[in-house]
Amino acid sequence: MIQNGHWKYFFKSLIVLLFLVSFTSVMAQQDAQFTQYMYNGMYYNPAFAGKDGGFRFSALHRSQWANYSTSSGQGGAPTTQLLTAQGRLDSKNIGYGLTLVNDQIGASSNLEVNLQGSYHRKFNRATISFGASVGIFSSSLDYGELVVVNPEPNLPTAGKESQMNLNFSAGLLFDRGNYYIGLSSRHLNQPDFDFGDGSYANQLKNHSYLLFGYRFRPVGQLAIEPSFLIKSVSFNNFSYDVSVIATHANKISGGLAYRGEESISFILGYSILRDNSLKLGYAFDLVVSGASAKAPTSHELMLRYTLSDISRQVERVIQRTPRFRF
Repeated sequence: MIQNGHWKYFFKSLIVLLFLVSFTSVMAQQDAQFTQYMYNGMYYNPAFAGKDGGFRFSALHRSQWANYSTSSGQGGAPTTQLLTAQGRLDSKNIGYGLTLVNDQIGASSNLEVNLQGSYHRKFNRATISFGASVGIFSSSLDYGELVVVNPEPNLPTAGKESQMNLNFSAGLLFDRGNYYIGLSSRHLNQPDFDFGDGSYANQLKNHSYLLFGYRFRPVGQLAIEPSFLIKSVSFNNFSYDVSVIATHANKISGGLAYRGEESISFILGYSILRDNSLKLGYAFDLVVSGASAKAPTSHELMLRYTLSDISRQVERVIQRTPRFRF
């Protein structure tokens, strides 16, 4: 049962943070966004890699602003795929992971592959984790799909160009059991992409994330986890996601989420296998702000699989012979 003091403290903190965020303008975020962020902490923060032990895999597909088309009649709705894999060396308290992100939006597409490493250290009932990642970020631009209001003379009108750069991230995570807080920063080196003989420059800005969640069981096998994610681009502007997820018997889950100045979301989850190792998740977003510039709905489908550590114990069987018993 959750303590009243802790519950009141959580909501006071949440109200203050949302109040501060609501007075900041929102800068266009270059990173992909996910409604089911609470299940994909490793994407935002490499300190999550291997935190829970076992081997874990996930696959997610997001179709944002379904059937969106530009004023010129072209498509361009963002679609994103996210693949993650993680494990842990328990004897060394070291976690490792791999994330792969394919993000398509209009004339541009981005492929991001990151190798992650983390270290987990227990202090009493808490775990402190440190993580870092290194990878590549590949950006492509299809000039034939590009609509430019004031085109530069050297900007091609057809063909496709791709560029690749190194990409670094780092993060911290504190997990007390009933609550957790993580702070991370992606694209620390802010890689540059310069297309069309310098006519079209695009720098990948540093993105920082603050993720906070609270876990409690009000009754029986019902678990509830409110959480919020604060996102910053170059520490100049902020946006946020907030959600509440209820799970019964680790089998079926449902909840609501809100993305600041954009959408409300409905999230459902169900464990398919008897041991709850395979989980299916679905999120539906409904745009409530700026609807005139977007299509009204987004969809997100996710699969998660957990392969727990298996320890085989050989039981000694009593065998009897005419003379010996062992």
